[in-house]
Amino acid sequence: MADQETTNRTEQDAQGKEPKKGGKGTLLTWLIPVLTLIVCAGAGFAVSRLFGTRGPAQNVAAAQPAETLDVGQMPPLNAADTEATWYYDLESVVANLNEPNVTRYVRVTLTLEVGNGMAQKDGVPFLEQKGPLLKNWLTLFMSNQTVEDIRGERNLRQVQAQIADMFNQGLFPNSKPCIRRVLFKELSIQ
Repeated sequence: MADQETTNRTEQDAQGKEPKKGGKGTLLTWLIPVLTLIVCAGAGFAVSRLFGTRGPAQNVAAAQPAETLDVGQMPPLNAADTEATWYYDLESVVANLNEPNVTRYVRVTLTLEVGNGMAQKDGVPFLEQKGPLLKNWLTLFMSNQTVEDIRGERNLRQVQAQIADMFNQGLFPNSKPCIRRVLFKELSIQ
């Protein structure tokens, strides 16, 4: 029996040693591709978040469909107010967003809901005269926003209120505000 064990050992020595199963060689052969895959996936995700667009979900034509609007957030209108309410369309504004290391821009077209004692025959010439000023204010305001500032219903409603306040303070500093609401006619982010 001792002769047989010696013979088996000499045959194994002549053929070379067999590698141990589950050793460092096997672990590294699996670990390197897995780590490479994780690094590449992370880099792809980072590049897509930095430079990619998210498709049609970023284009907002209206805040919401009519059946889901929260009527409680709108100012109440009585019969006298609805007769005096009129709408004025502003020119489109294109502004670069305040995004570091990325060039993103927003295109905005607004409609102003005007009322509170300003008649349409007097208001249209006044707003046409102040049109370049309104466009400048809107461009400055939008260029200070980030994508996150104008994403989602809550943020868009906040932007609408801020624009209305800015326009009312600029146009009617010491009187009753005449711009009741700002409505988005178009809002596209690129």
